[in-house]
Amino acid sequence: MEALDLGLWLSGLLIVLVILGVRVAFAAAGVGFLGLFLFFAQKAGWEKGLMIAIQMAGTIPHSKATSYSLSLIPVFVLIGYLAYYAGLTQAIFEAAKRWLGWLPGGLGVATVFATAGFAAVSGASVATAAVFARVAIPEMLREGYDRRFAAGVVAAGGTLASLIPPSAILVIYAIIVEQSVGALLLAGFIPGAVSAVIYAALVILMATFRKDLGPPIKGFTWKQRFESIPGAFPILFVVFIIIFCIYGGWGTPTEAGALGAFVVLLMALKHGMKWHDLKGALLESAKLTVMIFTIIWGVLIYVRFLGFADLPGVFAEFIAGIDQPRIVTLLLILCAYAVLGMFMDAIGMLLLTLPVVYPAVMALGYDPIWFGIIVVKMAELCLITPPIGLNCFVVAGVRSDMSVQDVFRGVSPFFGAEVVTIAVLIAFPDLVLWLPNLILG
Repeated sequence: MEALDLGLWLSGLLIVLVILGVRVAFAAAGVGFLGLFLFFAQKAGWEKGLMIAIQMAGTIPHSKATSYSLSLIPVFVLIGYLAYYAGLTQAIFEAAKRWLGWLPGGLGVATVFATAGFAAVSGASVATAAVFARVAIPEMLREGYDRRFAAGVVAAGGTLASLIPPSAILVIYAIIVEQSVGALLLAGFIPGAVSAVIYAALVILMATFRKDLGPPIKGFTWKQRFESIPGAFPILFVVFIIIFCIYGGWGTPTEAGALGAFVVLLMALKHGMKWHDLKGALLESAKLTVMIFTIIWGVLIYVRFLGFADLPGVFAEFIAGIDQPRIVTLLLILCAYAVLGMFMDAIGMLLLTLPVVYPAVMALGYDPIWFGIIVVKMAELCLITPPIGLNCFVVAGVRSDMSVQDVFRGVSPFFGAEVVTIAVLIAFPDLVLWLPNLILG
């Protein structure tokens, strides 16, 4: 069998396995190993082919996972969990509630902007959703908010951590396609803010036409509002430290993240964090990091097989040769991502598809930094799309009084907000590229 045919057949097998519910990490590793074995068995015999496949499958994960760039991921994840135990989450939500609660669906709007602020110190969407399921949903329910609406706001707001730096997914994209981590993190700021504004506008619109969803919260004086501002300063301070270290030339993104984590740890200790809380933050960070790295390890074996099968190169040539406007091809690729997001988690989807899709998109002449933001926006859909949407499962897991079905129903209106955001970023690419071009030149 030709290498390309083998690549196509085994890629189809991988898709089937994922749809059947096999974990992406194990499905990709198994298909990748099988592909390497069959590829080399045809060239060197069955026994030698098996030995080569075993050697590659054993060395690829280690060689890539020990990359210095990947050390940024656990650091950013740790910042998010420490920030929760430091009380920064409650403080920023309280400030947002006092300033924005008077709007229709005010607590929902406050939750959106509070998750955006928390995303600026947490690189993990799952952590953001879990934290605000504990902080924001009880508050909304006490004020008479619709249960599904409250759950949907938190699940959707958690996705902002995928885009607003520091973002683990942006780091993974940068590593896969060999682009600047710093440029991608900078590029995520404005699109992240645009996403938050569109989410908030949707919440206000829904609460205006359906007043039972989320009544406004009134009664806060201007004095109480201004008194809440100092509580939000620590998050701004940590964000400033990370940005200043990276773009001021004082350290690498990993070193800046480590410094940010240390500062948040000091804040947590000052707020009376106990050993039990610190242990919980470390364990949660370790669990999420292991999950991410396991997916990376498994997919890298599959990606190595794709390289031998030359599937990325052939696909790029095919896409570049299509006789139609490039925007049509881009939209078809994005639609494919939307479908894949129904069956795969965000990180796994990017790791599996980018080795094939990225060369094709570059052949169309698109900017790699801009495409990174667009594809991460598509990855956000994976976090709230049934049946795999991880953020929805996290919210339901934290709130035992809510079913996963309730969360999925509550989050469904935000699909429209995502479509609007992606359309804006496609129509105005300078929203993505202006900041990195300004700072990095």
